Amino acid sequence: MNIILFGPPGAGKGTQSKYLVNKLKAFQISTGDLLREEINKKSDIGTAITNDMRDGNFISDDIVNKLIEKLVYDPQKKNKLIFDGYPRSLSQAKNLEILLKNSNQKIDLILFLNADKGTILKRLEKRKIIENRSDDESETILRRYETYMKTTQPVLNFYSENPNFKEIDGGLEIEEITKKIDNFINV
Repeated sequence: MNIILFGPPGAGKGTQSKYLVNKLKAFQISTGDLLREEINKKSDIGTAITNDMRDGNFISDDIVNKLIEKLVYDPQKKNKLIFDGYPRSLSQAKNLEILLKNSNQKIDLILFLNADKGTILKRLEKRKIIENRSDDESETILRRYETYMKTTQPVLNFYSENPNFKEIDGGLEIEEITKKIDNFINV
């Protein structure tokens, strides 16, 4: 089963992705983790990523798509993918469709964790303290939220027509969100 989880930064994608990985014996494809891995390598790509994140911008589709492509074509991960934070743009969504078609796969469930700005701010300020993440500064959070909402509206429109699209209130408690996801998976 291949699942897309998307929503604004701090909506709970990572938490729910980890749950789904364990439940379904799947593989989490977290663009955030992939990007942080490049940053830790101190590569040229990592430097470009750091600059974009600091400025509250999304990373270029070319960089993200290349990182994703390797994972989609991995035979051990076939039909066991949990996409956490990808796709974030219409270009990425269309790229994913091509990658999946070329590897004889499809998306089985699309989950949109929708959360308002106030909820996101509270969660990310808490996460900053717990995880010591540099991308969780208040000003950066607000820029990322606004950029997310503007950039991903076309993705939301693209997927909302799909019969496998489900919207969940990302402001709910973790356990409530998990229960709703379980209901969608077990249908």
